[in-house]
Amino acid sequence: MPEQFLPVCPADIRARGWAQPDFVYVTGDAYVDHPSFGLAIISRVLEKAGYKVAMMPQPDYRDCEAFRLFGRPRLGFLVTAGVIDSMVNHYTAAKKRRSEDAYSPGGRAGYRPDRATIVYCNRIREAFGNIPILIGGVEASLRRFAHYDYWDDRVRNSILVDSGADVLMYGMGERVILETVRALEAGMPFHDIRLPGTCVMSREPEPDYIEIEPAEEVARDKAAYARAFKVQYDEQDPVRGKGICQKHGARYLIVNPPALPLSQAELDATYALPYTRRWHPMYDALGGIPALKEVEFSIAHVRGCYGSCAFCALTFHQGRIVTSRSHDSVLAEAKKLTRLPGFKGYIHDVGGPTANFRAPACEDQLRRGACKGRQCLFPTPCKNLKVDHSDYIQLLRKLRALPGVKKVFVRSGIRFDYLLADKSDAFLTELVRHHVSGQLKVAPEHVSSRVLRYMGKPDVAVYNKFVEAYKKANQKAGMDQYLVPYFMSSHPGCTLEDAIELALYIKRSGHRPEQVQDFYPTPGTLATAMFFTGLDPRDMTEVYVPRDPQEKAMQRALMQYFLPQNRELAVKALIKAGRKDLIGFGPDCLIRPERKDKRPGPADASAPARRKGLSRKTGRR
Repeated sequence: MPEQFLPVCPADIRARGWAQPDFVYVTGDAYVDHPSFGLAIISRVLEKAGYKVAMMPQPDYRDCEAFRLFGRPRLGFLVTAGVIDSMVNHYTAAKKRRSEDAYSPGGRAGYRPDRATIVYCNRIREAFGNIPILIGGVEASLRRFAHYDYWDDRVRNSILVDSGADVLMYGMGERVILETVRALEAGMPFHDIRLPGTCVMSREPEPDYIEIEPAEEVARDKAAYARAFKVQYDEQDPVRGKGICQKHGARYLIVNPPALPLSQAELDATYALPYTRRWHPMYDALGGIPALKEVEFSIAHVRGCYGSCAFCALTFHQGRIVTSRSHDSVLAEAKKLTRLPGFKGYIHDVGGPTANFRAPACEDQLRRGACKGRQCLFPTPCKNLKVDHSDYIQLLRKLRALPGVKKVFVRSGIRFDYLLADKSDAFLTELVRHHVSGQLKVAPEHVSSRVLRYMGKPDVAVYNKFVEAYKKANQKAGMDQYLVPYFMSSHPGCTLEDAIELALYIKRSGHRPEQVQDFYPTPGTLATAMFFTGLDPRDMTEVYVPRDPQEKAMQRALMQYFLPQNRELAVKALIKAGRKDLIGFGPDCLIRPERKDKRPGPADASAPARRKGLSRKTGRR
């Protein structure tokens, strides 16, 4: 029997012979039944366990009647904002409203509210009163503590408080959801739940848990916020991490320790569930869901990341311990891809948070947890780091050999410092020969040693070494493939001088980046804590933070100094930083001086010759 979508309307409920669903699953994303979407995984996990789940994608959040579509569910509501925090989904780093939403029909914006988790929970309470509500997903996970909110520019309460939900589930949720709903079914009071990966509210703190500064204190005292964040950051480990309490008014937020990552067998089971791998047909006439097109022919082979970049929320969500799927599991999914309509022989990605991680960083991580106060790769790779690409190489070779597969690409991020730590060049050779589609995207993020230290990224010398290794590997293979580096402006610690250093590096290396990223303070990251407090929570030292909108615009413009529309801002930046020497005709100059008349000057005398195909120096063809 072909895979079926879960019910989305009362007619679907009747067709299955259900009297009522056990759960109604409210989501800010459209319904896409694909394992790249958390709502698909959680709903299928519950279905496999025997629960009846009805899907309520993007209900009309203005009217509580929309939430009564299925009547009162037997056990309660599940609520998620979607794959992305709803505020990140709606606004750019400059706080401008986005015009598109890749997770909505036809890519059109407006199907979900701002702060979707809170709004949905409020409508459910209006419709049903005292009914169990369980929240999860990225928005809930990263906002579980009192947190700085960039869009309000203030500290908000835990989303569990503001939503009025009963239980918050954070991190990767397959095991957590089953343990939580079984506790719910058994009649356990919510405030007594002490399951890993969950948060609840209680009138009393948990005696054995660490109590951090109250929500009210971290909202008014930035040093208190930094201290509280440091505890959250340190205890985000499923092996050694401790539970945390944080007072909100008269009650306490109880954040139970993180859940252990799934075993390989459990992860394989997750990806073996009967996904249709399609968006629901109700979206066909609206143009489908663009986000599916990005992952339709891709495979996630791994979870977790020990890269620990300061601006990345993975540490707070998936965690630092890496778990990978078996070869058989990945190959089984690849064979499904070859049978899908539209498959043309190309697997677009075999990746994950970091594509070339396949195992925990060292043998001790599963026994003792990730080291507190230390990182696996920064500032240099740990001596205990297990560097081995052989398993990933074998997996990629097996995928390439499958009937119907022409090419297998690796497009997820490659951690180049980990790659260089491998004494063998086998993976780089395989990557260049078989898995790059003309260009490889990598993320050095910056070149200033100071900024990279705050980012938790390797020194630029490491990236330069990788550039040379990549170039040599291409030459050896007789190929001409490019590197596309991603850089970020306005990260905490980044001054105008650092931005100019980056601009000079971009010029000297011959890059002309088409896309640049301004730092985006999102909940749950170390860099966001720095942005709000002006302190590095790890040692409480002061950090320079570019907050002024004009300075942020100048830093961004310097990364694309060559664009005419950026000229004015780039000149202002150079003058403000005392670097007028970079306005001129020298080899390092970023900006040519303005012409005082309309006659061609030395800077543009060769333009007519270039247009006619003439030599710049001789004027000859």
